[in-house]
Amino acid sequence: MSSESNLLPLIVEPETLAEHLDNSQLLIIDVPMNAASYAEGHVPGAVFLDHRRLFRGSGAAPCDVPDEAQLSDLFSSLGLTRDTHVVAYDDEGGGWAGRLLWTLELIGHTRYSYLNGGIHAWREAGLETSTEPRDATHSEYQAEILNPEVSIDWASLKEKLCDKGFAIWDARSPAEYDGERGQNRRLGHIPGAVNMEWTDAMDRENGLRLRDYAELITELEALGITPDMEVVTYCQSHHRSGLTWLVGKALGFDKMRAYPGSWMEWGNRDDTPIEK
Repeated sequence: MSSESNLLPLIVEPETLAEHLDNSQLLIIDVPMNAASYAEGHVPGAVFLDHRRLFRGSGAAPCDVPDEAQLSDLFSSLGLTRDTHVVAYDDEGGGWAGRLLWTLELIGHTRYSYLNGGIHAWREAGLETSTEPRDATHSEYQAEILNPEVSIDWASLKEKLCDKGFAIWDARSPAEYDGERGQNRRLGHIPGAVNMEWTDAMDRENGLRLRDYAELITELEALGITPDMEVVTYCQSHHRSGLTWLVGKALGFDKMRAYPGSWMEWGNRDDTPIEK
């Protein structure tokens, strides 16, 4: 479904969302890093999502995508329907919200928006918050992986490393990228990947909203990433890269993908090439 038919733009400002809070088609989801953030005050009508439910939670790559049964259970518990327009936000500048929206894209649910800056921008705008928990209305949502192309597994990624027109965006810290720190058996980065830390996409002086798009495009182009390329982004667990995937979408990159196994998987295998 195209963005023209959506209730709200991909990146929605707090004041715009505030004007639509009574719309019955909206499902506002707060997916904070710190669960206490929701209790302290959330967008009125928002439901809480434990970010751990966006991970499979088992196997060699526990940060991988949940299976279709898990996804069906997750989105049914949130009350998602085919006609729902989701607005996601968090308390940290867009990592977990981005992971949620990427998951929706994966299952073909493209009616979604990101509340620019999340709860920080909402509060800084002086908008009302609620401390009353909102119970979701359960639905019967059958999730299917309808857009598998927005994801990539380690084997497919390994095969594409030398392809022209292909770029890899590492959203981790420079120290992780350089192999100076990390919690994996092997440290470093995927060969050919370029590093722009996820927090560099946020404007800390403006409620953690996304930075100026022209500046971001210029900085990415300087790293060798252009909108016409196929771009895969990753971090340690496809949490931080939830934001960088979303940034690419917002900037008009049509072929944004993510590697959900991320470094948690790549850095713990014996058959994956590594650079430092």
